[in-house]
Amino acid sequence: MKIGMVGLGRMGANMTLRLTQHGHDVVAFDVNHDAVEGVRQEGAEGVDTLDDVVRALDPPRVVWLMLPAGDPTEQTIAHLENVLAKGDTIVDGGNSNYQYAIADADRVQAKGIHFVDAGVSGGVWGLKEGYCLMVGGEPEPIERLEPIFHALAPPDGYARVGPVGSGHFVKMIHNGIEYGMLQAYAEGFALMHAADEFGLDLHQIAELWRHGSVVRSWLLDLTELALANEQEFSKIKGYVEDSGEGRWTVDEAVKRAVPAPVLTLALFERFSSRGSDHFAARIVAALRNQFGGHKFLEEQ
Repeated sequence: MKIGMVGLGRMGANMTLRLTQHGHDVVAFDVNHDAVEGVRQEGAEGVDTLDDVVRALDPPRVVWLMLPAGDPTEQTIAHLENVLAKGDTIVDGGNSNYQYAIADADRVQAKGIHFVDAGVSGGVWGLKEGYCLMVGGEPEPIERLEPIFHALAPPDGYARVGPVGSGHFVKMIHNGIEYGMLQAYAEGFALMHAADEFGLDLHQIAELWRHGSVVRSWLLDLTELALANEQEFSKIKGYVEDSGEGRWTVDEAVKRAVPAPVLTLALFERFSSRGSDHFAARIVAALRNQFGGHKFLEEQ
């Protein structure tokens, strides 16, 4: 299958490579020409403009966006809806707000263009392990795109979760839960770090818990990786950013009157990390770097 990929950052570039490795043809574009050249060398067809992506695809076209939420995504969708044709499909795979997806779909569907919102989880490990895909939209375009979804996802790692907007909604909640899980690990390891009288080896404990413990998980695997190199871990400053989905999750909890104290406090802990350098915040920063390649501040 042939598909356009717009946005070749940490996720988009690796998704492009995974698709080419599974035998699909990818027409790739990014405003960063070096990023385009990088995927071109790996077998993708690199082009210079968004219009070139459309021209290189045969109807019915599919253009997948992996762009930052907000203006970059919205401006690209606005451009595409004027150059794509009836029967073509736009897939928004970035972390957009689900309400934007619903509004975008209403607008482009009036022109006969399909819209699919795909929540994508997998971070920098997705190229090797596959991406969990939470897809929202009408059944017909989603069924047509299943060869792409199955190539990107590991076994049982793709599902249509509902109508347009549901993909981004489910991914938003997924990331809210992620905040809470990261904070729980961080606080537990911070408590052990403070127990000076025992001289605990935190890397040993993380490795121990990976085997048979009820708290074992992929995030615990990444905790073990982060703690394995004390020299590298010591460079990480306990300053934790938030990328938006956690805030949106808390907003939804308030709007729907659903109690979510753990997810809310996890978000607030990220705010508090920016005024101090707590060990727990260093764990969260290290984990975000491990699974998503998110940058961290280094100790001076």
